[in-house]
Parts: sequence; structure tokens; C-alpha cells
Amino acid sequence: MPLIFVNYRTHDEEATATLIDQELSRAFGSENVFRASKSIGPGSRYPQELLRAVRRSSVLVAVIGPKWLEAGGADGRSSLEDTDDWTRREILEALETGAFVIPLLVGGAKRLAHEDLPMELAELADCQYRRFNHRNAEADLARLVDDLVRLLPELEAAARRHGHESRPEASGNRASQGGDGSGAARPGTGRISHHQQGGIGNLNGGFSGTFLNESQGPVHTGSGNLYQAREQSFGPRISGDGGINYVAENHGTAHQRSNRSEHPVDGER
Repeated sequence: MPLIFVNYRTHDEEATATLIDQELSRAFGSENVFRASKSIGPGSRYPQELLRAVRRSSVLVAVIGPKWLEAGGADGRSSLEDTDDWTRREILEALETGAFVIPLLVGGAKRLAHEDLPMELAELADCQYRRFNHRNAEADLARLVDDLVRLLPELEAAARRHGHESRPEASGNRASQGGDGSGAARPGTGRISHHQQGGIGNLNGGFSGTFLNESQGPVHTGSGNLYQAREQSFGPRISGDGGINYVAENHGTAHQRSNRSEHPVDGER
């Protein structure tokens, strides 16, 4: 029996329900995803088939579009008020059997509120929802699949059998995020792995300026002359914006390659 039940209203986002079924079937196998118009064969008695499937499912995905709450009955009430409404009956069965119920809000569908639902369905407003937008369909579907993989071990095993690989959890690189944690990259900066033993390096990463590390002997980083009373063995010359500078008795080397923008290349030292 299926692990996932796709619940939808025939005249509200039926095409979206088909798209979701196709993606979930690709990830978990068609046998693990129930959608009425696909899974109920000709001649089958659909009331029994629907109830049997939802009772044996571990997750119900309720596809909710902008028209989901609109009045549909002859008396002007919402279709959800009708005790014979199958969208309502399937959700109630899932809630009663303890299945995970995920409201999937499509397009401009508003977040569910208790006052908008029949009393029997009020619990649905407390269920954590996801959003689906056709303009961002690929990413939204991938997120739904990953959510389901993390939700149930059975679905994780089914996904592995069908060759699906979950995306790694998004983890922002603090070195490339703005100070507000928004994830916006700081212009002109990057992460630099810089290892230097006794030398001078201008770092354009976390800070800028002159970096001195275990320098032994006189160091000149400005302009003008350098005088040393004692005899001193000077190291190689280093050209900078202020002319020619010297590093005295400096041990170790620093290797740094620049790209065209004159910023150090990440990962090199």
C-alpha cells in the first residue's frame, strides 16, 4: 500500500496535484504514492479504495489552492462543510489515524486559520505547511521530497531504492555572509586561507591592512629611508605602493596569487 496520499479538490489545483504525484512517484516509486485518478482502476469501488488507501498511508499531502475554501455547495456553504465531501473525509481520516498531514499552499493560497475551517477540521490549521509556486516548481518540489525523506525512515529507504539523493542541508558560509546574517555576500571580500611565518601580507578578506607575523629584525612598511646601526643582512626586496621595502631576517615564505581584480584567489596560499 502507498506511503503518501495526495489529497486535492477536483476543481482546485488538480493539475498541480498531478505534477506533485509525478515528482513524488519519481522519487519514491509510483507504488508508494496514491492519487485517486491514477491509483483507482476501472470498475473499482472508489469509496472503499479511497478510505483504505488513506488509512494505510503515513503522510497526506493536502494540495490547497486559492479556491479551496470557496463556497461550492448548493446552499452557498463551503464544500468542506459537507460531510460527504471527499476532500474533507480524506483529511479527517488521516488526522484520526495519526498520519502526518502537510498542507501544501499553491500560488496565492492563504495560510489556513481556525475560523475559516469547520470545527472538525480546525486541527488542519495547526499543521506545518509548505508552499508551492509554479515559477519555482523545481526547487519547491525538491524541498517537499527532502522533507518527506527526513520525515519517515520508510520514505528514506524508498528514495534510496529509486536512486534519489537528497540535497545537503543549506549552510551559509559565515565568511561570505553579511553582518546581519542575511546571507548576502560582502562586496570585494572572500575567504582566504593565509599561512605565513614571519612576513608581510595584505589581506583583503576579514580585514585589510598590513599583517605582521613573527617578523625578526627591522621592518619598513612605509616610505622613506630605513636606518640600522648594527650590521644587518637584508632579505629580498618587496615592491609596494610606497616604493621599495625590505624585510630583515625574515624566515619563511608567503605565496599568494591574485586574480584580475587584484584580490587573492580563495584556497591558495
